[in-house]
Order: sequence, then C-alpha cells, then structure tokens
Amino acid sequence: MHIITVGLNYRTAPVEIREKFAFAQEELPAALEQLKQTKSIMECVIVGTCNRTEIYAVVDRMYLCGHYIRGFIEEWFGIPRQEFNPHLYVKEDERAIHHLFKVASGLDSMIIGETQILGQVKNAFLLAQKENTTGVLFNTLFKQAITMAKKAHSETGIGENPVSVSYAAVELGKRIFGSFEDKTVMIVGAGKMSELTVKHLYANGASRVMVVNRTLGKAQELAAKFSGTAVPFNELQDKLAETDIVISSTGASELVLTREQVQEALKHRKYRPLFMIDIAVPRDLDPRIADVQNVFLYDIDDLQSIVESNLAERKNESLKIEAMIEQEMVDFEQWYKTLGVRPVIHALQTKSNQIHEETMDSLLKKLPDLSEREIKVIRKLTKSMMNQMMRDPIHRIKEQAGERNGQEAIEWFTHIFALEAMLEQEEEPASPSAQETASVASLHKTGDKRSLLNLQLKELLAQS
Repeated sequence: MHIITVGLNYRTAPVEIREKFAFAQEELPAALEQLKQTKSIMECVIVGTCNRTEIYAVVDRMYLCGHYIRGFIEEWFGIPRQEFNPHLYVKEDERAIHHLFKVASGLDSMIIGETQILGQVKNAFLLAQKENTTGVLFNTLFKQAITMAKKAHSETGIGENPVSVSYAAVELGKRIFGSFEDKTVMIVGAGKMSELTVKHLYANGASRVMVVNRTLGKAQELAAKFSGTAVPFNELQDKLAETDIVISSTGASELVLTREQVQEALKHRKYRPLFMIDIAVPRDLDPRIADVQNVFLYDIDDLQSIVESNLAERKNESLKIEAMIEQEMVDFEQWYKTLGVRPVIHALQTKSNQIHEETMDSLLKKLPDLSEREIKVIRKLTKSMMNQMMRDPIHRIKEQAGERNGQEAIEWFTHIFALEAMLEQEEEPASPSAQETASVASLHKTGDKRSLLNLQLKELLAQS
C-alpha cells in the first residue's frame, strides 16, 4: 500500500487555474464515488478550498496511480491534462503524510497558522467517511492529523499574532477597547481594505457602522453590507462625536481630517478614546492627530510593521509544530508497521476462545451438578487466566512487528503458537474477513509482504 497526494494550490497555480478545478460542494459525494472506483485506488479524500484542490488516496501501485488520478481529474472537469499537468504536484508516502499534517495545522496556508483550513480538512474527511471512501488507513491518519493540528494551535502561539493589515487593525483596537461591543465604526471611503477591516470589526462585536463617501451611492452600497448608515461627506466632522473607531481609505490628494477638526470633535465626545486607522496612500488623516490626547492613530506603515513582526513570530512557532509533526509521523509509521500482525493476533485469540469453550464443555460434562452461578464464576476465572497468559506475548509481538525484522518475528510467532491451521482453515466464504485472514496466512508463509499488506488492509477496511 502507498499513500499519494495529487493537487494544486496557490503556489503552483493562479486563481484563474484553481477555480477551474474547484469541486462544487453538492457534487463531492459523486466525485468521491467516482474517484474510489478509479483503478488501484482503495481509499480517497478530496480537500478543496479557495487556495487548493487536493486528492489524497491509498493506492496499491505507486507508479501508475498518478496517471489514473490525472485521468479522473481530466474526465471530471473535462479539461485535457496538458492544461493542468504543469500546475500539479504529486507527493508520495512520507512526503504525502507530512504534507497532510502541514496542511491541517495551517503551515502550508497562504496565511501561515490560520485555523480555517483545519475545519475544511475535518469536513472533507468526515464526508469521505460518510461516503465510505475511507478505510483503516485514512480513518487513522486523518484523525491523527486533525487531533495534532488542534493540539498545535492550543499549545503554541502560532494563531495569536495577526498577519494581515485588517487583522492587525482589529487586534490594536482590542488593546484599546478590550471589546468592540456597543462601539461605533466610521468608514471614510469605500475601498476594499476599509471594507475588509470593518468586516473583522463587525464580526468582533462592533454594533454600529457609518459609511462616509464623496459619492453617497457608494456609501449606501457598502453600508448595506453591514446594516449600516450612509453619511454625506459634509457631515464627517459632526459624526466624529458619535464615533469610536475611524477607518479611512480614500483616494483624496489632500487631508480628509485635520488635527484641529479632531480636537473640536473630542470636546463633544467628552474626550472618550478615539481609535483611528489611516490606510490611504497618500494619507487621509493629519499625522499631528497622534499628538491629541486620547486619540490613537495608526497608518498603514504602522500596521505593516506589526504584520511583519507577527509573521516572524508565527514562523518561530511553526518550528515547534514541525517538531510535533515529526513525532506524529514516527507514531503513524509504528502503527502502520503493526498492521501485518493483526490477523495473527486475531488467530491466537480465536484459538484461545476455542480451547476455552472446549475445556468448559468438558468440565460441564464431568461436573453436571454445578449451579448456574458456579458455572459463571468458573467461566469468568478461566477466561481471565487465558487472557493474562496471552497479554505479554501479544504486547511483545506488537513491539517486534514494528522493528526491522518484524516480518520474521510474525512468522516465528505464528509457528510457536501453531496458528498456521487456524489461519488457513477459514477458506470457506463465511465472511470477507475470514477469507482475507486465510489469504494472509498463506502470504505469511511465502513472505510476499506487499500482497500481505494489500489483503490485510482490505480485511481491516471491511471491518471499519
């Protein structure tokens, strides 16, 4: 078995390419089903966001599966592979696993450390699980990646420092006001940066939005997005008395607000704090406003320096997460190596149960006068004895299965406990698991490790 990731993201493809390969949410179940039916694919998950489209698959052959997955992409989107091949990346086995951990924890995101991707990876996995396109391998790997990402964000400070101008503005406001509840925001101008900043302020509790613009129609259009109020430009100074936060981003060639205007407005505010963000170039707000008491003025350079500083902090925190990922990969590899021992352990437990039942039947024939309570106590005690006898051998073979000579240890374990017959006797089609277990036994003899793992994974998939 191999794990493979095929995808494109913001690094390898511009938005005009990425948007062509975005899976519609309502079509994902059908896409997963078609992908699962693709030759050599045993498990699959599709992760799609505005910045990436990625296919994760468990495959039984490495070198042809990239070809098969490209064929699926070509057929699903109706786009010749020559158009998307230059933008695709393919990651295999350890690189694919490492990539998933980085994606889930936000280390591969455009904004490093962002948390939205974790929810997107989780939803993608849960949908695939619901559609029965995951099995034992991805059920373990994706759960581990999601758990690790949650831990990374809770145990490091990677998400604490904003790395966009709009987020930086919001964080600065929090330092001044603590909370934006019951605060009034005034937007001067109707630019994209102003809109994005007020969107974050609004989401953080700012209850009232006023939009001031020289063109009243544009002010009304933006105000409607936040259930706000459009204000004529000539009322700008008067409305400062009602405002707690000013975000200014116009195309004016001269100052929109002077120090004197702000000082006059503060008299009517009883000198309550005023938070002002000047995102315009050239600047809208008189730099001397910063000297006015109880006024906190920041321009785009101030915000950008905060962003750069915070980005450096996030990169430092990302090193801690990289170390966490390395440990998670070791843990996953150890778990993966023990897959081959499971049918042998199952055979030992089955043999033990049969011996126990045969012994109990013999005992009951020799002691027919035992009460129901006595039978129950004897059954419980003898079962406990057998379980305790098996506990250490099972623990040891699990440990040895993950070592370099793991396959040899499994074969010795099978021989010592005489499990060959137990593994081989389940040849009739009693259940998919029984068939696979019998096949696994014969493969243990021949040493065909790849086929052994193929069959073992199929068995576990049927059980999961």
